[in-house]
Amino acid sequence: MVTNPGSEGDTLPAMTANPPATDATGATSATGAVRLERRSADSLQQDLEELGRSLREPLPRIPSRFFYDDLGSDLFEQICELPEYYPTRTERALLERIAPEVAAATHAETLVEIGSGAATKTRLLLDALRDQGTLKLYVPFDVAEATTERIAKELTSEYPGLAVHGILGNFLADLAPLPGQEGSRLAIFLGGTIGNLNPQEAASFLADLHAALAPGDAFLLGLDRVKPIPRLEAAYDDSAGVTAAFNLNILNVTNRIAEGDFDPAGFKHRAFFDVEHSRIEMRLAATRAQRVTLQALDLALDFEPGDEILTEISTKYDRPRAERLLAAAGFSVTEWFTDPEDLFALILAKR
Repeated sequence: MVTNPGSEGDTLPAMTANPPATDATGATSATGAVRLERRSADSLQQDLEELGRSLREPLPRIPSRFFYDDLGSDLFEQICELPEYYPTRTERALLERIAPEVAAATHAETLVEIGSGAATKTRLLLDALRDQGTLKLYVPFDVAEATTERIAKELTSEYPGLAVHGILGNFLADLAPLPGQEGSRLAIFLGGTIGNLNPQEAASFLADLHAALAPGDAFLLGLDRVKPIPRLEAAYDDSAGVTAAFNLNILNVTNRIAEGDFDPAGFKHRAFFDVEHSRIEMRLAATRAQRVTLQALDLALDFEPGDEILTEISTKYDRPRAERLLAAAGFSVTEWFTDPEDLFALILAKR
């Protein structure tokens, strides 16, 4: 599941319609130990351009970051508590076990979190680095300004002496440069969010991250593992229908951004495992013939019963594929951690 930027978990960020306020340079604002740097520009226009491209594809697509309005955020929080949805609780338990080992292996002074959200699980690593005596700087990288600012203030209160340099931007486009002293940074990308990127995006992101880090910096990557198909599909199509409601709500978000008239009642949720690409796909299938108009895109879409819109992919990795992906970007794997059921993995690598 893609992460709500205002929630902990697995993540691609939601886009905001209005950019945060900036100073005369358009760059940053700072207060005490908290600094916020804004890298995205004209996000509403970017949203419209991406929606237009995606909905015009042969299989129409709505980017996963559009899942999140207030209702979508609340539904995602509910999903994380469902018995079928194992990733969040499994990764947290794994982090609880390995955080001291990661801190000892990296001696990181700076923790850079990509897709930081509410940084709930992150506190396990912050605790370990603090207890080791090396923690100086936390860098949350997210597109959600209010959440990033709130978390920055919380953490500087919880961790005396900690400085926070928040970066507001799209990590697929605005990654470099990264704050912190070279050679003492630990970058983390948790929640299996790498699975929400297609192969080209994943390779490009990792290459960009490698370029933004320096020799001696470390990288901790969270990956969802290949497992029996029934368990995978249940995690994305729960018996209570919460994930279905979450998926359908993306049409409401699209309507508001693009001045559209999607009727969520005219679609149904579908989730399945694509064996060829080793990934879950979430789609919305039309239940009746209908025309949808999106005025801000100057676009009309005709749907027949069964026509679908792709809303999310979530790739599941085995160890060889994951290590090839990291090696191709220039990373060297130093440790591979997994839970007793082998549901989820955390990989520690070096730049």
